[in-house]
This record gives sequence, C-alpha cells and structure tokens, in this order.
Amino acid sequence: MATIGVVDTTFARFNMGKAAINEIQQNATAKIIRRTVPGIKDLPVAAKKLIEEQGCDIVMVLGMPGSKEQDKICAHEASTGIIQAQLMTNTHIIEVFVHEDEAKDENELVFLMEQRSREHALNVVKMLCRPEKMIKEAGTGQRQGFEDVGPARM
Repeated sequence: MATIGVVDTTFARFNMGKAAINEIQQNATAKIIRRTVPGIKDLPVAAKKLIEEQGCDIVMVLGMPGSKEQDKICAHEASTGIIQAQLMTNTHIIEVFVHEDEAKDENELVFLMEQRSREHALNVVKMLCRPEKMIKEAGTGQRQGFEDVGPARM
C-alpha cells in the first residue's frame, strides 16, 4: 500500500489538509500520514522528514501565503526549500499554495482553498496510482481551484 504524506499549516485560514485527505480517501486506498506546522517556511523540512523517516511515497504540502510583500518573499523561499527537498529525496512533493490575495473575497478564498486542495489531492492519486491519467491530461490547460482554461488554439 502506498504512503502519502500531507503537511499543512496553522497560518492558513482553511483546513486544507482535511480537504486533501478527504479527497484522497474517496479516490484511493493509501496510508496517510499528516503533520501540521506553523507556517509555509516549515513545510520543506516536514515533508523531507515524512519521506525519510516515515517512508512516504509522495507528499502534499499545503499552505496560504498572506497578501503582504513579505509573505510573497516567504512563499518563494518555501518553494525553493520544497524543490530542494524533492531533489534531496528524489520524491515528489506537491506544493499547494493559495495566496490570500488570489480571491476577491472570503467566500471565494474558502472555495479556492478547498478546490485547489482537492484537485491537487486527485493529482497525487493520479501520479501515484494512475499515471496514465496524468499523461492524458498533458497540454489540456488544467487549473487547480479555478476553472480550467483548456488547450491553446490556433
């Protein structure tokens, strides 16, 4: 049985980890190990530890960078750390960030956080259990959270 790690943050304004786990459980049989950390800069080491110490086959990291310039810098640093952790462990770590200023209001923010968490959870299931489904979606303009844009047309 595959082991999927899920790491979320207390800084986020929605329980993204819960939504992701629910979606995984509806679509795959897998052992799920969850960790929660304070903020997005804590995600890389938590994911790396799940891979190295708990044997996770893939990890999702979920977080919500705030809307201030400092938050955007922190998000970039966290992304860099996540990439480094992937390269150090040779394991996919799927980054799921929803920036607080992506939404026009709180209702849309909640919608976006839940949808992006769930849609990336489906990506994790496909990558781990059904890679042929990911191949079929190549070049189709998929967007996690908002409506898909579709492929480019000539």
